[in-house]
Amino acid sequence: MSIVENISAALQKGKRKEVVELVQEALASGISAQEILDNGLLKGMGEIGVKFKNNEVFVPEVLVAARALNSGTELLKEKLVEEGVEPIGKAVICTVKGDLHDIGKNLVKMMLEGAGFEVIDLGVDVSEDKIVETVKESAPQIVLLSSLLTTTMNESQTVVKALEAAGIRDQVKVMVGGAPVTQSFCDEIGADAYTPDAASAAEVAKSYVV
Repeated sequence: MSIVENISAALQKGKRKEVVELVQEALASGISAQEILDNGLLKGMGEIGVKFKNNEVFVPEVLVAARALNSGTELLKEKLVEEGVEPIGKAVICTVKGDLHDIGKNLVKMMLEGAGFEVIDLGVDVSEDKIVETVKESAPQIVLLSSLLTTTMNESQTVVKALEAAGIRDQVKVMVGGAPVTQSFCDEIGADAYTPDAASAAEVAKSYVV
């Protein structure tokens, strides 16, 4: 296997130290940062996403793979800037107002970064005003809203209405997710997409920008 293939394989096993060493070796041997990123790190994370979706790996494996991904991309940052490599898109993600759950949100964030997005994570318990303000300032293509409680689901509708009131609803795709959320709820509140898991969220997000 080539160095780049080895990077992908090591990342899938969550071997952070090995990923770091292989990325350094690849850079030293003249392989472009873009090649290492696309066909090593992101390809590996994409494989993990597919396996996660198929229940072949679980949250702990995703977390260690994401940690390896972050360490690898950290080494590539300067080179990627030199090579003029841009993220494929920009996304804002948060858990809605009144909800403090973040595991699902964090998994989606990792999958988005693994797909090549720049992700602005606003955290948990985020008001519609903060989301509107961030969309105005950062011009993302996608807003992803997570709610894990039936009592906070309707906050997603509040966000959609706030984006409409601010005149910027047509500038972003709104994606919703979380345990109680369904496709019919998504349709009802006027969001653009519902996905049942983190890997699907990344696939749909990618379809909006590629």
